Amino acid sequence: MAKYQNVINWINENIDSGALKPGERIPSENELCARFGLSRQTIRHAIARMAEDGLLESRQGSGTYVADQRAEDGERNVIAVVTTYVDDYIFPSTIRGIERTLSDKGYSMQISLSNNTVGKERQILHELLGRNDVAGLIMEPVKSALPNPNMDLYRKLMDKKIKILFINSFYPELDIPHVSLNDARCAYKAVHALIEAGHRDIGCVLKLDDGQGRERYRGYLKAITEAGLSFSYDHVNWIDTIDIGKGKSCLIKARERLGDCTAVFCYNDQVAGLMIEMLADEGIRVPQDISVIGMDDSDIARQGSCGVTISSIPHPKERLGEKAAQNMIRMIHEGKLSFNATYEFEEDVIIRDSISPRA
Repeated sequence: MAKYQNVINWINENIDSGALKPGERIPSENELCARFGLSRQTIRHAIARMAEDGLLESRQGSGTYVADQRAEDGERNVIAVVTTYVDDYIFPSTIRGIERTLSDKGYSMQISLSNNTVGKERQILHELLGRNDVAGLIMEPVKSALPNPNMDLYRKLMDKKIKILFINSFYPELDIPHVSLNDARCAYKAVHALIEAGHRDIGCVLKLDDGQGRERYRGYLKAITEAGLSFSYDHVNWIDTIDIGKGKSCLIKARERLGDCTAVFCYNDQVAGLMIEMLADEGIRVPQDISVIGMDDSDIARQGSCGVTISSIPHPKERLGEKAAQNMIRMIHEGKLSFNATYEFEEDVIIRDSISPRA
């Protein structure tokens, strides 16, 4: 990474956090030289690039200031936010983070729900194309592991100069940034926690229709193969959104495929909780007979299922919403230069009752 990029990253982080506010003077060139141990020429290069990007503005004889990126009267000042559901344990916090950050910048937020269906997604995208007050779209993709018929509408929105940012997942067919959990890396950590507890036969239950399931499978495979464990596709189970809605009964076939596995990595805490309930019905104890781990660190994990609190990896929820809103605002005001608006959070495992060591 170029030396000047460290300066750009530091200023951006302080703008995003609110430590440097719109219209506020940034540290002088001499102060930045001392902080980073760089030449004045390098500092000036960093400032010039950010000024071209619309993030800073220099005032002769006064210094360099944070540009005011707040929406102005008469501008497109609506950010459309579309999630699959709003009553899920993740989305209320994520929406709260988005709303607070947008409000501070003078943008209003309009929420729509796709209900995780391509038909509703298409209806929402059509409506946005007919509006002139929308500056950006923060969108959770619908069934992002499957081919989607709405790519044409996304491209029309891009042609209309509406900025688009995906959250939680993305469509690989589109060159559009996303803010999400690093699902592959976090799944790797979850499975590695089971391996460290001594488990060698580890199965998984993953979601077929969402991109997160694809990435979490990637992390599962990496952990298994790096540890030198034998891999059997018999131990890999796929379910979809409709299956989960049926409750624990959707996991009966998965239990058969898990066979002699002593541990199972579940797509999320909801699935992990259903797995524990289904196992309890069969007289199988967690963690004495089989260990279970989920993802998201939701209330389900903390409160437990059948009296067992669930080991999990946190979802950044509100922080993800804040980061998505911050990056959306930068995309709108980026000027001549662009920046990489993709950001993936990496979290660590929280061990609870659902994992026990295996001799």
